[in-house]
Amino acid sequence: MRSLKRLVILLLVLALGGAVAFLLSQLNARTYSVQVVDGNLVVMKGRMLPYGTEPYRPADPALREAYAPIPLDGTSAGSLSDARFTERDELDRAMFEVVSRMAKARVNSDDTKVLEQGLYYLRRAERLSGVSDEQRQSLQEMHSDVAYYLARSKLDHARGEVAEALAQLKLAATTPNRHAHSANQMILEVEPAAKAFEQSLRKAAHGLSSPADAQPEAKNPPFGGPELKATDGSAAPSKP
Repeated sequence: MRSLKRLVILLLVLALGGAVAFLLSQLNARTYSVQVVDGNLVVMKGRMLPYGTEPYRPADPALREAYAPIPLDGTSAGSLSDARFTERDELDRAMFEVVSRMAKARVNSDDTKVLEQGLYYLRRAERLSGVSDEQRQSLQEMHSDVAYYLARSKLDHARGEVAEALAQLKLAATTPNRHAHSANQMILEVEPAAKAFEQSLRKAAHGLSSPADAQPEAKNPPFGGPELKATDGSAAPSKP
């Protein structure tokens, strides 16, 4: 009887130990964390063991893109690398703070390469589906800000492409070949519009981009009075 009692007690202890280990394994498997590995922000997920983590690689391709390693580019992860999350939405909100900070520091740059980096971080922030309403509003504001700089960058790129195309046409026109006549005709048609386009871009970049309160208010000249010419070639109001 004593041996039987000892066996029952041993089995109960083993069963309780196994149950505790299983519960701890389930809890660990639902835990997310973030680590900095080789300068990248890497999302980790607990193993189905009482302890241990591994890089989070979900089966869903969309989730895999959302939680792929993010290059920090010298930015500090702050307290994010020490935090633990039992819900994926909590992880998303915490990651958004870091990724959006990296995006904000770059999306207002006039440097095309820096702007592209900001757009990359902005797209990574968009993939985090568990963000709060306030964070979604911040994301929309960043989109509005980046739209202006992105438009300027694309217009400047278009100006460069048109200038390069005209240079190629002039080269073709000055070389005796079967396309010389067509190249001259294209130059006659395109060059005036290209120059007007470049002047409009220069005016927009240096004039319209300045603050509204710095723009002089145009006034109609008095009847019969002469018009003064401004330095930019536009009509300036005559003095009374």
